[in-house]
Amino acid sequence: MSIARLGMVESRFADIVWQNAPLSTRELVTLCKKELDWARTTTYTVLKKLCDRGIFKTENSTVTVLIGKEEFYAMQSEQFVDENFSGSLPAFIAAFTTRKKISDKEIKELEKMIKDFKGDNQ
Repeated sequence: MSIARLGMVESRFADIVWQNAPLSTRELVTLCKKELDWARTTTYTVLKKLCDRGIFKTENSTVTVLIGKEEFYAMQSEQFVDENFSGSLPAFIAAFTTRKKISDKEIKELEKMIKDFKGDNQ
């Protein structure tokens, strides 16, 4: 599934929904007015856009989450690696580490993740 990236404003809006869902559209309008200084119409426009993209759902004036924040960003990361590194995680890590060195702590965390993924308990 290809999932489009969120712009900065959409990301701030999505964070409000992720932090407060489920919530009524009235509560969302109030939060967006307070946090983003948005009019009701702006809130509904952005909500509809993100509902159309399958991230949130509005039913009976209640906003719910279809794709959680962590899942959304995991999907984006996977899409980024697919599009830019032919789906190769080692190629991504090689490119990443040419400009930014990873610490011993990060290496140990990566090793643990790989062992956990493989089911190794060593």
